[in-house]
Amino acid sequence: MVSVWKFVRNCRQLELHRLILLLIAFSLISMCFLAYYVTNSPKIKEALPLPISDCNNQHRTSLPSQSLRRFVPAVDTSRTDPVVLVFAESIYSQLGQEIVAILESSRFKYRIEIAPGKGDVPTLTDKDRGRYALIVYENVLKYVNLDAWNRELLDKYCIEYSVGIIGFFKANENSLLSAQLKGFPLYLHSNLGLKDYHINPNAPLLYVTRANEVEQGPLPGDDWTVFQSNHSTYEPVLLASTKSAEFIPHLSTHKALHATVVQDLGLHDGIQRVFFGNNLNFWLHKLIFVDAIAYLTGKRLCLPLDRYLLVDIDDIFVGKEGTRMKVADVEALLNTQNKLKTLVPNFTFNLGFSGKFYHTGANEEDEGDDMLLKHRKEFWWFPHMWSHMQPHLFHNETVLAEQMKLNKQFALDHGIPIDMGYAVAPHHSGVYPVHKQLYEAWKSIWGIRVTSTEEYPHLKPARYRRGFIHNGIMISIFMTHLSNYGNDRLGLYTFESLVKFVQCWTNLKLQTLPPVKLGAKYFELFPEEKDPLWQNPCDDKRHKDIWSKEKTCDRLPKFLIIGPQKTGTTALHFFLSLHPGVTSNFPSPVTYEEIQFFNGANYNKGIDWYMEFFPIPSNASTDFMFEKSANYFESEVVPKRAMALLPRAKIIAILINPVERAYSWYQRAHHDSAALNYTFYQVITARPDAPREVRVLQNRCLLPGWYATHIERWLTFYQPSQMVEGGKSKCLGKSKGRKYPEMDSSSRTFLTNYYREHNIELSKQLNKLGQTLPSWLREELQHTSWS
Repeated sequence: MVSVWKFVRNCRQLELHRLILLLIAFSLISMCFLAYYVTNSPKIKEALPLPISDCNNQHRTSLPSQSLRRFVPAVDTSRTDPVVLVFAESIYSQLGQEIVAILESSRFKYRIEIAPGKGDVPTLTDKDRGRYALIVYENVLKYVNLDAWNRELLDKYCIEYSVGIIGFFKANENSLLSAQLKGFPLYLHSNLGLKDYHINPNAPLLYVTRANEVEQGPLPGDDWTVFQSNHSTYEPVLLASTKSAEFIPHLSTHKALHATVVQDLGLHDGIQRVFFGNNLNFWLHKLIFVDAIAYLTGKRLCLPLDRYLLVDIDDIFVGKEGTRMKVADVEALLNTQNKLKTLVPNFTFNLGFSGKFYHTGANEEDEGDDMLLKHRKEFWWFPHMWSHMQPHLFHNETVLAEQMKLNKQFALDHGIPIDMGYAVAPHHSGVYPVHKQLYEAWKSIWGIRVTSTEEYPHLKPARYRRGFIHNGIMISIFMTHLSNYGNDRLGLYTFESLVKFVQCWTNLKLQTLPPVKLGAKYFELFPEEKDPLWQNPCDDKRHKDIWSKEKTCDRLPKFLIIGPQKTGTTALHFFLSLHPGVTSNFPSPVTYEEIQFFNGANYNKGIDWYMEFFPIPSNASTDFMFEKSANYFESEVVPKRAMALLPRAKIIAILINPVERAYSWYQRAHHDSAALNYTFYQVITARPDAPREVRVLQNRCLLPGWYATHIERWLTFYQPSQMVEGGKSKCLGKSKGRKYPEMDSSSRTFLTNYYREHNIELSKQLNKLGQTLPSWLREELQHTSWS
């Protein structure tokens, strides 16, 4: 029996092996058949749909005849700061983030608060000025349900300072189908399905949005809210029809259109508002939201309607064989450019070239290269690198310049215009983070005046991108790429459709400027961006990838001694330098032991210049490098700049009695004409109409002693755990240090009174930070309490 069982088991195993082999063979045959079918079957390439038609073909529906332009009170914004106060449901809410994204994209200042269910609203005024020009509620119910005290306070502020309110109502499963908005002659009907969106041409707030267009078809979702009111203060902005003819309580069903966004003209209670019956997911709501901001702030928070468009086509000769442009592709490019010229004044494609790759494709593609050059005068041109190499890989400026000369000679040989003053580095390498060899070579070979990058300050999110000027070259953020791959018309289709869409739905005026003029226009619109804000390249992987491998962030200091001046910072610098594990910067030939990088003209020289003052540490984890510049303390720009480059640094300040510090500074200024001609008391008590040199010396004596004010500025950017404050200790012998005549009693009394409130604020600040009060401050507080 045992032998029979073994025989049967072997037979079964043999059958299983054969079955597995048959399955493998079948799979291989199927794959071969599929491969043959795919490679030999005819390619069917679907044509792209035609770009959207002209606007005048859009369907229009007559709006109710009662929608007429009415008188709207003027908005006086002269008494408020241009800041938007946003009340969000939470820091993670989607609508709150979308509101902030639009404000940031428009470069509008804002403050975000979690909407209080009950409790006080934040302080709205500063002396006789309003802190906010506009208030936005993510959930309008949080506004209407405020307790009586805060509601009255907020409404009074809005009336007195001409501040408008924007509110959103997003229905959910718990929302009442019909209800009156508390305190308003306005009814809400919720959880509706809508279709065919209309824009009311009589709505006063329309600015960017173009009226009379209709978005046909159903609107996404069945959670829409419409507004109903017979009060003359409400003007519909967006209107839609219900998807079906279902009965809506209290809503006249014979009415074809219902308002989903309404504008409160302020005729009811003196406050202008805009209410949205949904969130910002629908694209048209974003346009109306931008218009509402502009209108309610009297066009104070808005951008001009003139918009500028430049389309670069990078790497025009670069590409693998089979992907490059043929004659038909060039013809399509020219055809699209001619169409866009009729829509956008002066529109011209801007072609970037690397000459080494000319005529390196198939015969048909080489013919495409020739046709591009045949029509070269119909395009604008800008240089890449000759071999498309990344500039940050070139550490020798001469070698980098030779590559540029090859590309320039190619342009001259083929009649390509070279006077645009614009260039783009492959992968934006060397533009930011700055590779100084690139800037110098660009200027010497091409006379470059403007370039562009997507990397400043970071690639994402795109709304944070900014421009800056470095070494005489404007770096702007216009960087609109179009694919140069042959047989791919998606880019052409996209741009033509985009331009027509903008012209159908908005009042924006598109135009094209050549790169240098466009760069100048950019900084005319945003002059505050001219000065760069240097980031730490090692904190962004993309930046590190396009940064020279010869550079290292280990050469950046780990702590800063920021001053203030005349408090013993030089002595601290000397004693720290004696420690074998602590290294100071190399001395400057101009400012000695201080670099003074973050607060003056040196900052524009870039971080390469800054890092040259520090050695390469032998052990980056144990070696501590530091910089001491005592005029950093009271500077308004240094904290932000230092945080951007040195986000993890420790910040050290020495706080001595500000009375003694002021007197020490006066004694130091022995070469100052004001110090020679005026006594200390005359300087510190000088009136605003005193000679300029006296007022300058007065400020240098008095203002650094506003310790609490300056520390608060640093705490805006650095964590309290990174800040180290200390009083002056008796570390020097009696024979050391400068000896000055005794301060007169009148000056001491004046300064004691002058700094009293500042010292009280400092004590509160240090107590809040959990730091010990210096002995001089404790003594001053005791004297204050006695007095």
